Amino acid sequence: MAVVSESLKGRHFTRVADWSGDELLQTLDLADDLKERQQRREEHHLLPGRALGMIFQKPSTRTRVSFEVGIAQLGGHALYLAASDLQLGRGETLRDTATVLSRYLDGLMIRTFAQDDVEELARHATIPVINGLTDSSHPCQALADVMTIRERLGRLEGVRVAYLGDGNNVCASLMVACTRLGMEFVAATPEGYEPDAKAVELAGPDLTHDPREAARGADVLYTDVWTSMGQDEERERRLRDLAGFGIDEDLVRLAGENAIVLHCLPAHYGEEITEDVLYGPQSAVWDQAENRLHAQKALMALVMP
Repeated sequence: MAVVSESLKGRHFTRVADWSGDELLQTLDLADDLKERQQRREEHHLLPGRALGMIFQKPSTRTRVSFEVGIAQLGGHALYLAASDLQLGRGETLRDTATVLSRYLDGLMIRTFAQDDVEELARHATIPVINGLTDSSHPCQALADVMTIRERLGRLEGVRVAYLGDGNNVCASLMVACTRLGMEFVAATPEGYEPDAKAVELAGPDLTHDPREAARGADVLYTDVWTSMGQDEERERRLRDLAGFGIDEDLVRLAGENAIVLHCLPAHYGEEITEDVLYGPQSAVWDQAENRLHAQKALMALVMP
């Protein structure tokens, strides 16, 4: 088994931008190793007896299951903490919550709305805090994404990633990860749907309003839902604005026969992607979803004491 470095123990993972390319690669290397171990059914209890708290203010399929199963495979256990069941829901401060939970737990994952809340929790916690998703960032998804790209293409350096649709939290985290790891990134969005300005400043991606221009010559085509949690009232307008930015077979052909397709799920067929593409021969989506488990196990093993 790969040696687990002590250099990242106690570190938070609230944004991709806080980690260097070498630190991200260290996580990916361990993730590959843990995936192989799991496939061979070899025990790898790197965190025996550790406890992970999981605060959820947004619902989840992949985040909850991958973290809960992942910590169990590492020899620890997880506690599901719905925000409505905590005193957070009755006005207790994030500082007080972080201080108390740090006395009980070895690590804390939170899936919530505001990035500032995650940063506030991390400021006051004496245990590692992991961002399971906010409205502006999804760093754990980006880890699984780049793990899948390297797994499928055999490299990261020079890979061209084309993201199409809404320049949302997934887009922002992925573009920073790609830049840290030597990839090229282009985001094709309608006007008004460009990615976060801070992420653009950090990553320096190519930006376009032409999805075909972005797809041409891409090694990776990536998309996400057009209407995220909390945007339901805007759904009809968003569908109109984003029409033409979905990934279909014509766009995949434009990218080329060796390109792979990624989607962080859940998918809305006929909007941002077609079902034929998601289940087609160039889709790496199901490996990508599985890799949430392995990437997050590596992350926990590296940061949790």
